[in-house]
Amino acid sequence: MSNYNINKGIGRTVEFKGLKAQYLFIFAGGLLGVLVLVMVMYMVGVNSYVCLFIGAGGASLIVWQTFALNGKYGEHGLMKVGAKKRHPKYIICRRAVHRYLKFNTKSNAL
Repeated sequence: MSNYNINKGIGRTVEFKGLKAQYLFIFAGGLLGVLVLVMVMYMVGVNSYVCLFIGAGGASLIVWQTFALNGKYGEHGLMKVGAKKRHPKYIICRRAVHRYLKFNTKSNAL
């Protein structure tokens, strides 16, 4: 039985074979998705060699892309890219300025 060290210290992020943080979830989820896809294709009746080819190709694509993303963006870079895409490029203000400066008076309700 192999012994894998997952954590390398207190307060540091989880790292496994060079993959850090959210890339572990992308890696595991992608491989699980490929496994489920191959199992469904096999149960439907697709040829075994086609299932094997799609499974091996999909798994190698997931591994390659996950390590490429990890190397390109680093530990927190992928979250920063996602946040930058959700940030508006400019703010549109279509109402007149005096509409924003309107004050509400308190009503005398007893």
